[in-house]
Amino acid sequence: MSVHKKAKRVTTQVLLDMKSRGEKISMLTSYDYSMAKIVDQAGIDIILVGDSASNVMAGHETTLPITLDQMIYHAASVIRAAERSLVVVDLPFGSYQGNSRQALDSAIRIMKESGGHAVKMEGGEEISESITRVLSAGIPVMGHLGLTPQSIYKFGTYVVRAKEGEEAEQLKKDAILLEKLGCFSIVLEKIPAHLAEEVAKSVSIPIIGIGAGGNVDGQVLVAHDMFGITQEFSPRFLRRYADVSTIMNDAVKGYITDVKSGDFPNEEESY
Repeated sequence: MSVHKKAKRVTTQVLLDMKSRGEKISMLTSYDYSMAKIVDQAGIDIILVGDSASNVMAGHETTLPITLDQMIYHAASVIRAAERSLVVVDLPFGSYQGNSRQALDSAIRIMKESGGHAVKMEGGEEISESITRVLSAGIPVMGHLGLTPQSIYKFGTYVVRAKEGEEAEQLKKDAILLEKLGCFSIVLEKIPAHLAEEVAKSVSIPIIGIGAGGNVDGQVLVAHDMFGITQEFSPRFLRRYADVSTIMNDAVKGYITDVKSGDFPNEEESY
């Protein structure tokens, strides 16, 4: 039997075992109780309470505006639903960069107030002190390299990262550093597939890709994109597994029609 199916609760050790046995890891975002319940019961390995909530839940253009308090609210809602999945919570922009003490305080708040199982932090060598400080408190850390959305104004674009030699070499060094520091996994976002494969082979911790090809240890997508709830975002790496937006739109139109015609509620739906 696979490690995935035997585990009553997915832990960081389960993920390491999955990598060592060549079992792919599945990861999706959730930001609320109802969505997390569906995703968890379907058997997902990791639920990411992503700062992408800033985009899909609050309508912001970037991930930057979401606050630590808001991330804790979303994470606590997800934790109440997740019975099996490992729940990883993004540390939001401004809560850990450049100040390791603040990073530790932010991570502790997430763990204590939401009940989350781990945190995710964007960056490599430049945030190594913050990662070390968080890990020193026994808080598991997932890294994030490549396209790091919290740095979008530095990049100026969402194009593929690490295509050139110097940036690719730095990414490889950062991945090895993150493993050495003690991160249990790393997300690689929007980088060339051959580079992601090379990184996955160079470290013993799981590499989770998003727009990083198939030769890594697992994949992550934003659930709202994958379900087709959001329609305006269509990068090459996104596969839509449903068209929930159309289904919901048709349902609302049907409800409006029935209310206006007097068909809803009928006698059986009345007391």
